[in-house]
Amino acid sequence: MARSAPTLVPASETGRLSHAQIWAAIDRLAERYGMTPSGLAKRAGLDATTFNRSKRQTGDGRLRWPSTESLAKILDASGATLSEFIGIGGLDTARSRPAMPLISLAQAGQSGFFDQNGFPVGELWDETTFPNLPDEHAYALEIDESLRPLYRDGDVVIVSPAAPIRRGDRVVLRTIAGELLAGELKRRTQKMVELRSVRPEQADRVLAAESVAWMSRILWASQ
Repeated sequence: MARSAPTLVPASETGRLSHAQIWAAIDRLAERYGMTPSGLAKRAGLDATTFNRSKRQTGDGRLRWPSTESLAKILDASGATLSEFIGIGGLDTARSRPAMPLISLAQAGQSGFFDQNGFPVGELWDETTFPNLPDEHAYALEIDESLRPLYRDGDVVIVSPAAPIRRGDRVVLRTIAGELLAGELKRRTQKMVELRSVRPEQADRVLAAESVAWMSRILWASQ
């Protein structure tokens, strides 16, 4: 049976707080006042399942955010201040560092996450922090097994659409057809782009230049 999703709170409307941090703050608020998240929800006049872990993502893995109304109600019910809520969740620390959009490599291959220039768009991104953002459109990708041995499962790479790309740079590339590729730029001309595969058993890819929607440089990896 389909259920109506809670109101999504985009990162831009929450002071660029991450999904994980704001849910952790709810859990810690309940614990501080001797309640479970379900008990806190009931005291606030909400459905007891409002803050259940199963409500924090959709069945297909998309992130759900608590509504601003539900947050206001639990603060009122518990007597906690907004500053207290921010403090117990570590959210004030998060604000002091630049926030960066984050998705998995598998999600990045789906439609709706990038515009025609390769800039991240939409509200379904999670967030991470990084000391110095290379450009305002930079984003992070969480790597899976498909890029071994160059990267390990769970590594995070920082991608910059604005960074200049030279031969030998590691890049993320999307084709007009929607295929997402990662590799080392081996050669680029006005007519073609050649990528060196990250997997020894796979052949290098040669693509017609007009088939490439965008290509962005990988600047950093958490190895």
